[in-house]
Formats: sequence, C-alpha cells, structure tokens
Amino acid sequence: MATLSRAEIEAALQRLGELAERHREQIQLVIVGGAAMLLVYQARLTTRDVDAVILSPHTVANVRKWAQQVADEQNLPDDWLNDGAKGYLIGISRGPTIFTAPGIQVKIPSVAQLLAMKLSAWRDETDIDDARRLLQELTGTREQIWNELEPYLVPGREIKAKYAFLDLWEDLYGAS
Repeated sequence: MATLSRAEIEAALQRLGELAERHREQIQLVIVGGAAMLLVYQARLTTRDVDAVILSPHTVANVRKWAQQVADEQNLPDDWLNDGAKGYLIGISRGPTIFTAPGIQVKIPSVAQLLAMKLSAWRDETDIDDARRLLQELTGTREQIWNELEPYLVPGREIKAKYAFLDLWEDLYGAS
C-alpha cells in the first residue's frame, strides 16, 4: 500500500491549488485523519491518503478532476484525496488554516472534533496513538474535555467513544 509523506502531500496540495487558480477557482478544504495528524501534529511520517471535505460545493466536480490529474502527474494513488472520513464529521468546527497557496486554502477542525472522530472510529493502534496525542493538546478536567468533544461524536458510537476516552484519560492522567 502506497503512503504519502508531508512533502508529497504539500506538493500535491500546491499543484491542486495551481490547477484551481488556472481556472479562476478557489478550493477550500478541511482535512482530517492521518493527514491532519501528519501535517499539524507530526504524529507520524506518512499516511495512506488525505481525507478531506470540500467546503465549496460548486467546485467539487472540478476538485475531483484536478485531484486525479495531480495523482497522474505525481504518481500518487488515485484516491490520494478523498472524502472517506465524512461519515465521522458531525458538522465542521472552526480550526486553524494549515496550508495556503494560490488557489487553495486548507483547514482542520478543532482539536476536540479531531479527538471525537478518533474516539468514534477507535479501530486500531494508530487511532489510539492519534487520540492520545490529541488529548494531550487539550486542557481542562476530564468532564470539561468530554463536554467539549461530545457534540462531535458519531451517533451510535457514543458509548464506544466514552469508554475509549476514559481508558485514554486513565492511561495519561490516572483514575482521577
């Protein structure tokens, strides 16, 4: 399975922006998952793909076409940019802009929302490591932090997420 490094992701996003700029379009993306963990938190060296939501609905078809062009030009997997994680997004919180170039602006959701997504997924050691890293970014009591991320939990996965959160909290901070 091919993986993407920070440099490859940034080059691909840069090229995607160039294609948008050439067509007088502006792409706005929110990225989540492994790409956010790699680009913002340096939590890993590579990721399988860039999970993204395209915020400008009128550009969706063009972004998909341009992403395929970037994949072809840069020898990336066809699905290097995809919306596979959209099922874990409950609304989109305000987070920082993490990449800007002509034709493109890339943001991430808040740390609380990223953590809620990881707790809702909780599939493997990678999710656990990512959730641990994100929890360390937040400040407050256990209850305050839980209340901050609770609105972003995937419906039907709240109990799983709660147990995962409590396990992580105990692992990091003890049973308090």
